[in-house]
Amino acid sequence: MAYSKKEEFPDQDLRLAEIAKALSHPARIRILRILNEMNSCMVGSLVDQLPISQSTVSQHLNELKKAGLIIGEIDGPKVCYCINKEELTKTKKAFDRLFTGIGCC
Repeated sequence: MAYSKKEEFPDQDLRLAEIAKALSHPARIRILRILNEMNSCMVGSLVDQLPISQSTVSQHLNELKKAGLIIGEIDGPKVCYCINKEELTKTKKAFDRLFTGIGCC
């Protein structure tokens, strides 16, 4: 029986891999850029700025939210999403630590 060996890795590495996975699609990167520029956003306006359908935008938003990179608030029939600045600050520091001191061959 196969099993995951994730428990063999430090929590900080697992978390960074989870975030990297959430960032692994260009639409998600673009969503983060848009939210950062607007400071908050309704889903409808995101769809207008991306070359993908409403349902696909919602799937990408869900992945970013699961990773903690964005926060969504219900406002009547719509959900308002914004950047989770605290989590993105932690993420930036984690990536900085990962790549600090890495030299070339």
